[in-house]
Amino acid sequence: MSDGDGQDRKAPEPSGVDLARVALRAAKEQARARGDAARQKKQARRGGGLRSGARADGRDPMALGAAINRLLNERGWEAPAAVGGVMGRWPQIVGEDLAKHCVPQRYDEDERVLSVSCDSTAWATQLRLLAPTLVARLNEDLGHGTVRLIKVNGPGAPVRRYGPLRAPGSAGPGDTYG
Repeated sequence: MSDGDGQDRKAPEPSGVDLARVALRAAKEQARARGDAARQKKQARRGGGLRSGARADGRDPMALGAAINRLLNERGWEAPAAVGGVMGRWPQIVGEDLAKHCVPQRYDEDERVLSVSCDSTAWATQLRLLAPTLVARLNEDLGHGTVRLIKVNGPGAPVRRYGPLRAPGSAGPGDTYG
């Protein structure tokens, strides 16, 4: 620095007390940084630091995926949920052509039967021929024994009631409509 008479003055050198204050401030900042890092690690182990009370228990918040998995396990819904996922991925499992004409309808968990409806008798026959292969593929994906049988339903034919006279017991032709 320079004062008005042209002489340069230097800033005063920090004394022992000032040096001690600077060192203490630096040590506090380093300790705070270490403490924050340790506190964050501890909170992460506890589940993010959000807790229902003094101790962690089953009421603590958890991620949505973890909550859904816990619910599926507690209720025993693993197999039906897995089969539901298969129904969503049906075109990738059976192929686009077959998926256009054959749609899974329901899964009977007790009997381990997957019911599939087809839009024509030809596609129903095709699916019946492919059923053992599909059962093996589904069990490979879902776990052994999840699907025991594929029940194939053909198209539902409309009842023809033409004219005033109708022969009893005739439901119409036995082939595909549509």
